[in-house]
Amino acid sequence: MPDSTPPPDVPSAPRSALKPTSHFNNWISAIGAVLTAGALFSFAFLVWMDFSQGEKNPYLGILTYLVAPAFLITGITLVLFGAWAQRRWAIKHTAHPDRWQLDFGNPRQRRMIIGFGTGGVMFLVLSAFGSYQTYHYSESNQFCGEVCHSAMAPEYVTYKRGSHARVDCVECHIGSGAEWFVKAKINGVHQLVSYTFDNYNRPIETPLTNLRPAPEICEQCHWPEKFHGNVEINFDHFLSDKENTPYTARMLMHVNKSALGSPLGGIHWHVSDTERVEYYATDAKRQEIPWMRVRNLKDGTTRVFRTEDFTGEPPEDQIRVMDCMDCHNRPAHVFPPANDMVEKAMMQGTLSTKLPNIKRVAVQAMTETEITTTAEAPQKIADFMRSKYNDRAYAVELPGAIATVQELFSLSVFPERKADWRVYPNNIGHKDWPGCFRCHDDQHKTAQGQLVKSSDCNSCHTILAQGKGEELELLSAKGLDFVHPGGELDPDLTCADCHNGGIQ
Repeated sequence: MPDSTPPPDVPSAPRSALKPTSHFNNWISAIGAVLTAGALFSFAFLVWMDFSQGEKNPYLGILTYLVAPAFLITGITLVLFGAWAQRRWAIKHTAHPDRWQLDFGNPRQRRMIIGFGTGGVMFLVLSAFGSYQTYHYSESNQFCGEVCHSAMAPEYVTYKRGSHARVDCVECHIGSGAEWFVKAKINGVHQLVSYTFDNYNRPIETPLTNLRPAPEICEQCHWPEKFHGNVEINFDHFLSDKENTPYTARMLMHVNKSALGSPLGGIHWHVSDTERVEYYATDAKRQEIPWMRVRNLKDGTTRVFRTEDFTGEPPEDQIRVMDCMDCHNRPAHVFPPANDMVEKAMMQGTLSTKLPNIKRVAVQAMTETEITTTAEAPQKIADFMRSKYNDRAYAVELPGAIATVQELFSLSVFPERKADWRVYPNNIGHKDWPGCFRCHDDQHKTAQGQLVKSSDCNSCHTILAQGKGEELELLSAKGLDFVHPGGELDPDLTCADCHNGGIQ
């Protein structure tokens, strides 16, 4: 009869001694898997945004195709490293080969796995939300102007009151695509070092030589083929006399004299698709231009203009093709002259014209050489203006005038950064800087004696009316000869020889 006695219990091997079924079954690989899943989720979400949104954002490409893949690679690396580490441990420690193994039969580990899984799901959700918020914050003007580039406070102040204030910083400074984002950030490494050690240039040097070409930026909104017609502009001024005499020049600017569909003419001829303008500047700010060349892109002919004192040939690698930025060189960061700021305030009524010589006094207050810091400016401006208007008759108007001039100073002059209109020329026009007269000065000519188009006042604009009051109602379609309000002009001088943005 068979023995019915049950065999004695044979103790099972401890779970820790079991060889793991897969080397990927470990905590390191699990963390890597969660990170990989989150990166894949974010990548898919950003790709969807990239293809679905109509207007591309410059930072979206870098987040989608560089940052998300970087996290994805990191996650995959952790998965592989965990498997490699688990395998090495199992080979060296055959008695306990499962050091990092996920053991669902262990109650303690099971609780940890449930917590880890819950955290992993939350991580996936936060990855999508974080990607979306990071994308929007990194493109914000606050990020560029206050957080990332706090050293560029003057540029941020001038940007906020400029004509491009609704255009995000990255739209012009980087543009779309990851390529120029990477270039901009690589170039900015030395700026970060300079800012960290507080040894960056004051003022920031311009023009920048590593900006993206203007046609790739400006022409995304401004369409050269559609430039046509004239633009009427009023230039409102006040004379620096006791009466603060107003003086206005009403002009028709010849932006493009040609009709729609015909070749460019007028001012925008300089970026024509039929001729290319090239020039050579001898100074870093591109204010001294002794040589220029015009290429006809249809027949290949060229015309070279030079000043009499420039007899050599410019280095080919320093010859620049003229584009938008050579005239519109301060498109978003205009540092207006003190003279212009004061006149605008007078025109708007925020600076009282009842105070005699207020234009001259206000400009003098803003350009005091003793003002070396922003903090001391309000008091010194107030003291200076009180010294000029110490009569009781001005007691009512003076406080408001002082407050206005103090505000004008804070918006246009930055002593610590040594930044104002005196170091940042604006090439639009020719009143306070050479501008157009860098080339159109009757000094540049070809070997055959052909001059660059004359600097006559009616070349680029027609004066419709000038003066004040009823004089502005007498319009001339053919144009008027310019009448200088301060007396006859010296033909050997340009506007910028006398006008400098300060006291004139």
